[in-house]
Amino acid sequence: MSLPRIAIDAMGGDEGVRTMIEGAALARRRHDRFKFLLVGDETRIKAALETHPGMSGASDILHCDDVVAGDELPSRALRRAKTTSMGLAVDAVKRGEAGAAVSAGNTGALMAMSKLALRTMPGLDRPALAALLPTLGENDVIMLDLGANRDCDARNLVQFAIMGAAYSRIVTGRERPRVRLLNIGTEETKGTEDIQAAADALREADNLAMNFEGYTEADKINRGECDVVVCDGFSGNIALKAIEGAARFVTDLLRQAFTSSIRSKVGFLVSRPATELLKHHLDPNNHNGAVFLGLNGVVVKSHGSANAKGVANAVEVAARLLEDDITNRIANDLGKIDTQGFNGK
Repeated sequence: MSLPRIAIDAMGGDEGVRTMIEGAALARRRHDRFKFLLVGDETRIKAALETHPGMSGASDILHCDDVVAGDELPSRALRRAKTTSMGLAVDAVKRGEAGAAVSAGNTGALMAMSKLALRTMPGLDRPALAALLPTLGENDVIMLDLGANRDCDARNLVQFAIMGAAYSRIVTGRERPRVRLLNIGTEETKGTEDIQAAADALREADNLAMNFEGYTEADKINRGECDVVVCDGFSGNIALKAIEGAARFVTDLLRQAFTSSIRSKVGFLVSRPATELLKHHLDPNNHNGAVFLGLNGVVVKSHGSANAKGVANAVEVAARLLEDDITNRIANDLGKIDTQGFNGK
């Protein structure tokens, strides 16, 4: 099956061109049907392609030497959308020259440019940033919103649940993903008015392709007890960074413990299979690729510090969303909730 080509912002991320091209090449070695539009400095891209000969015939280059800085304000970056590698990658999706865009650049700028170029889907108030997080269960959990929307009302949360469930059906294969709202407790009386109103609406919307299971607390996100966790962007971003910080803490603690003495080094050798499994599970590169759900097009945000393996995973996320037509899935499900007459109040 052929796929629309994927636009790669080759200039974004901490490592820039070399890592972005290496990641795209790795994704293509896994899936030889992938094709790319590489956006960035042509000289540097061609130099990076020399070590990946299989990429040349599958890639076109769109020259651009203007880059969005990692600390640049989204409002300022937006004014340069037509001259930066990030903006041109997103614009390629708008013009139909690419099916999806992948960037490891400034998250706020990427969201601003994507919203302006692709617009929010009809019937949807706001797009949301969604990502896969590791769990103790068989599948990763999808969490949204992770920072695109600071303040969210009940209607926003319901729409996020619909989008997250559509994404989860692609990732997990479940016909009715288990959906929960992030809250400070699991009792029905807990939470803000908006959270409670969203929960009431989701309980009543029995024609949606999901199983709404009420609330979950932050310490249960990675337990594998649900498939989708829904929250406002402020809470979601805090929870995400706390999870990432805890993972780094555990990794660093183990490293210190296993290097503190000769006995501990011997213990490391004995337990190495288990520690390697833990390392793999906690490595963010294995779960890289956050998605801006709710736009008229596919845009995937790779972590700025991602290595080539992480970039490859982000590219594969974009391809999978194209294959499974995430945009139409969300549109169909939004139509179902509209028949309930829910107004988010």
